[in-house]
Amino acid sequence: MSLDNLLLDEEIQVLSKTETNPKKPGWKAMPYILGNETVERLANFGIQTNFMVYLLREYNMDQVLAANILNTWSAVSNVLPLIGGFVSDAYLGKFLTISIASFASFTGMVIVTLTSWVPHLHPTPCSLQQQQHGVCEGQNSFQLGVLFLALFWLSIGTGGITPCSVPFAIDQFDLTTVEGREGTRSFYNMYYVIQTVLLMINVTVVVKIQDSFSWTLGFALPTTFMFIAIIFFFSGAKIYAYIKPEGSIFSKIYQVLVAAKHKRHLHLPDRMDIGGAFYDPPLENGEESKLPLTKEYSCLNKAALITEDELNADGSSKYSWSLCSVQQVEELKCMLKMLPIWLTGIVVNIPVGQLALFSISQAFKMNRKLGHIYEVPPGSIIVITMVTVIIVIPLYHRFLSPALGKICKQEGGLTTLQRIGFGHVFGILTMLVAGLVEHKRKGLAISQGNSDGVAPMSVTWLAPQFIILGLSEGFSIIGHTEFFNKESPDNMRSIGYSLLFLQTSFASNLSSFIVNTIHHFTGKHGQHDWLDSDINKGKLENFYFIIAGLGILNFFCFISCSRRYSYKTFVNV
Repeated sequence: MSLDNLLLDEEIQVLSKTETNPKKPGWKAMPYILGNETVERLANFGIQTNFMVYLLREYNMDQVLAANILNTWSAVSNVLPLIGGFVSDAYLGKFLTISIASFASFTGMVIVTLTSWVPHLHPTPCSLQQQQHGVCEGQNSFQLGVLFLALFWLSIGTGGITPCSVPFAIDQFDLTTVEGREGTRSFYNMYYVIQTVLLMINVTVVVKIQDSFSWTLGFALPTTFMFIAIIFFFSGAKIYAYIKPEGSIFSKIYQVLVAAKHKRHLHLPDRMDIGGAFYDPPLENGEESKLPLTKEYSCLNKAALITEDELNADGSSKYSWSLCSVQQVEELKCMLKMLPIWLTGIVVNIPVGQLALFSISQAFKMNRKLGHIYEVPPGSIIVITMVTVIIVIPLYHRFLSPALGKICKQEGGLTTLQRIGFGHVFGILTMLVAGLVEHKRKGLAISQGNSDGVAPMSVTWLAPQFIILGLSEGFSIIGHTEFFNKESPDNMRSIGYSLLFLQTSFASNLSSFIVNTIHHFTGKHGQHDWLDSDINKGKLENFYFIIAGLGILNFFCFISCSRRYSYKTFVNV
């Protein structure tokens, strides 16, 4: 089976509905959800984007302490969505989880704003010269406690909002119809473009307010935005479609494993469609889509195999730990099938972090003047990636996707796995181009012998690698977002989507491991470290090529996994 065979529509449905389920509001609910999500993201980005500078300038922290606080905050915030997704799917439901988390996030933002406004909640202001000489007043335990309390509430907010917002939006569409599936594709593209635009606003406008005018105003604006987001969200409460939580999901998964182990000695029928051989009761939740029994991970099918005296008179299971439904078995299979794709997606996220960090060092050693007046700030280079995403995604959705749909004769043009695959390819090209540009830059810098080490080479040479990175993000992140949402069971969609953020967390840790390993093994025997702080003495291009090589190996693993993957299907009930 080749990759061409993946052109089979991932949303192949046995259902033949052509009209939208009246219980699903579809785009009618989107103004409230997108309005909430847009303003909420604007608020969160406004707090997070420049927080490192805030800790250094206003809390008089050294870089190590500030970095440790932010890294810990980031790590916790990337793990909590998995817990928030579980609580949502199992107990609270997405609406209630988002509601509670929104107030938690708002509380955290209010406290952050207060830390900049109330003099007793931050150290005495200190000049740049005093900071350099280390004579500034430090933070006391009370001030740090208030700061940590704010970060705690912000993390709780992230843990609840992040895994539920997109799945809650998808719940509003009827995925058994062409119209509903097309609606979700439009939503994914619109969602990511909006996120990118908001990040650009924060990197430019909000950061400018915080740096040049007032930290209090710079934090008060996002806090106000968060309050508006809450109003947006509750305004659509009467319109939303709700999927009820079904209790502990992990206990149901464990039941399948226990039942399959208990019946491991039994033999499965040659045919999986034999009526009465497997326990397949009607679903209690009418909104949930029913999954057919498949041959994948066939050992788990034994958990649904009916043996003597396992049914009550009404046809229900007597012992949930020895006889599970076909739906339970297939829901576990859905999660197991996604794991290989999730693992291969970790490496795709590495170029994003590495270019954001090391390209700044490259920009410092290049000619950053555009014309005779404007000088490009090194940290602003990443904006090229954002602009690329904003341009490419709408063009793809509006023109390329319909054209590919006609050629491939399937909805959406490319399947989700094919989009992810293109993200892999562009990620590899990003690092290859970055390595070649750095090789040329360093060669010019050394040959010219300038005292400051700046190469006579325009900073615009960095644009191609950031443009390709934008293509990688556009295909990979949107592809993964759509994949985790569509392939997760309906009642586990928040948990499935939270895998995207866990993937980011693992990618960050893997990046740190690679950097530390290269730092440890290079630079011995009088040689300069590849990642030397003076990049003219290091070998940054070799580091980029190693990341590209890792991406190539990972891409072959992805190809192998994707060829074996079968998309989720439904049965007519």
